[in-house]
Amino acid sequence: MDNVSKEKRSNTMKAVKSKNTKIEKVVSKEIWGRGIRFRKNVKDLKGKPDIAIKKYKIVIFIDSCFWHGCPLHGRIPKSNVKFWNNKIKRNIERDKSINQYYTRKGWNILRIWEHDLNKKKFSQTIDEIEEWIKIIKSKD
Repeated sequence: MDNVSKEKRSNTMKAVKSKNTKIEKVVSKEIWGRGIRFRKNVKDLKGKPDIAIKKYKIVIFIDSCFWHGCPLHGRIPKSNVKFWNNKIKRNIERDKSINQYYTRKGWNILRIWEHDLNKKKFSQTIDEIEEWIKIIKSKD
């Protein structure tokens, strides 16, 4: 059983942002500080990528473990299980569809899990993003 009222839980979930999240901000700030220029939450690109560099056909999505069904950390709340199972399943299917779309169009797509941005892995993950972007840019 949930330890807060249905109304309180509903209000909490409604307050969850889809853009400019804490992890998005910290990643954006770090890669911008390394001299990589990009746009955030680009509305005219499918799925509104968190980070996009159109010139090099680069899109980066930063996926939270809860909303995107992380196989390691994703969990379904104990209340309204059917709803949450369906919701997370649809999100996973949408992510796959978006990946396929960009792959077909010849774009470079990177998905980063929230857990790869924890204190232990943060620097390594940012280094990997930077290196990935540099490799793509060097091909141009």
